[in-house]
Amino acid sequence: MTDKKVTIKLIKSMIGATQRQRQTLRALGLRRMLQEVEQVATPQILGMLDKVQRWVEVK
Repeated sequence: MTDKKVTIKLIKSMIGATQRQRQTLRALGLRRMLQEVEQVATPQILGMLDKVQRWVEVK
């Protein structure tokens, strides 16, 4: 069984984001601009991505 993965890239500065959105970006593993992380595509991760779609690019 293979888990589907998504690659997430922080494409915009967190300046202007609310504290909750910043915490969501940190929880996704994003710390600095243009950083890419790979996460398993669980419903929880996909929900988090939906909340911060302005700041990230998903592959």
